[in-house]
Amino acid sequence: MTVQCSRRSLFRLGRSALATLGVAGWIDPLKAAAASSAPSPVDYYEKLGVEPIINAAGTYTDLTAAIMPPSVQAAVAEAAKRPVRLRDLQLAAGKYLADKLHCEGALVSAGAASALTLGTAACITVANGNEDGRIPQSIPQGMASMKNEVIMQKGHRYAYDHALYCCGVRIVEIETVDEYRAAFSEKTVLAHFFNAATSGQIGREDWIAIAHQHNVPCMNDAAADMPPISNLWNYTRMGFDLVTFSGGKGIRGPQNAGLLLGRSDLIAAAAKNNNSIDDVVGRGQKVAKEQIVGMVAAVDWLLTQTDAGMEAEFRARAQRIADAVKHIPTMTSQIYLPPVANHVPTLLLTYDQSKVAIAPKEVARTLRNSSPSIELHPATGGSQPDLPPTTNAIVVGVWMLEPGQDLIVGRRLRQVLSGAIRS
Repeated sequence: MTVQCSRRSLFRLGRSALATLGVAGWIDPLKAAAASSAPSPVDYYEKLGVEPIINAAGTYTDLTAAIMPPSVQAAVAEAAKRPVRLRDLQLAAGKYLADKLHCEGALVSAGAASALTLGTAACITVANGNEDGRIPQSIPQGMASMKNEVIMQKGHRYAYDHALYCCGVRIVEIETVDEYRAAFSEKTVLAHFFNAATSGQIGREDWIAIAHQHNVPCMNDAAADMPPISNLWNYTRMGFDLVTFSGGKGIRGPQNAGLLLGRSDLIAAAAKNNNSIDDVVGRGQKVAKEQIVGMVAAVDWLLTQTDAGMEAEFRARAQRIADAVKHIPTMTSQIYLPPVANHVPTLLLTYDQSKVAIAPKEVARTLRNSSPSIELHPATGGSQPDLPPTTNAIVVGVWMLEPGQDLIVGRRLRQVLSGAIRS
């Protein structure tokens, strides 16, 4: 029997078939084909001759910060498979993150330093009143004729001033409340606060109140200041107009991602000073689709955790390491919780070097040069502002250890220290 079929009926049949399959009907075969032809994973560390380490230090950039949890790794890998419109993704992610983190607006940046630059650019933009919300081709080179002053406490000056200087600002340094009040001028665009500063006479609440009396926004650099998890909204609720966080530290997102949180108009202005716009100060601070999705997934993961649960796990790791070396002559251990930055249990080990003849810095070098290579906290045998004196201490950061690595660190410390016991 011969069946005749017109072009129109054939079209209807094809359309009906697609409707039955759904929109995913033309996507799934592509995904299935990709899955069936997926290459076997290649260990590029091995291929490149780069040795992985055990990170008993912390979320330091030089040590590639945090390991992303499996759910975040999976989200990043999935995002890499398909293109989207970058602007649409940034806007959707920002709206989602702002809702999750209880603030008006959010922007995924290329790290916390990028968030500082974009936040500064946003304040310059709003202060100078451009109708379209951005100032093309004038930051930083056109700043001489514009409002460009940022007020900071002398005790809050730090290496990341450079992220603000990228915008061509002039930093006005003050110490007292009276100096702070007097520093505001018609050229002031921002009052900047370093959240983890260990000096400075003016606290957060006064810093905010005085800035707002002068109708000037204030930004808080809280890059490493999570946990507690609630800090992700504590500072915006306190009144800071902008707050920056690193994505690759305690949030456990991609290392090259960060968050700028705060006032919706300032977040919108920051976005207009960022990629994918060509002629703006943030063009080189590109945020890829994988970073954006990774940050959203990391926040989702983080909000399933608890401060108490994380602290208990970190203390248990520290105690296991302390137990491994407790029989070393004169050994004492302390689990210390830094007050603001890197607010996680940190292990301090001290001993009498007349009984155990190896200095903490030498212990660190030995572990670094062993296999597996173990990196101890950089305060070992030195100092760090948020820790007790550690000149004669081995310092172990436990929160970036993977399961079972605390036992390896403890065993290697015991071996190295035991070999230095004086008979």
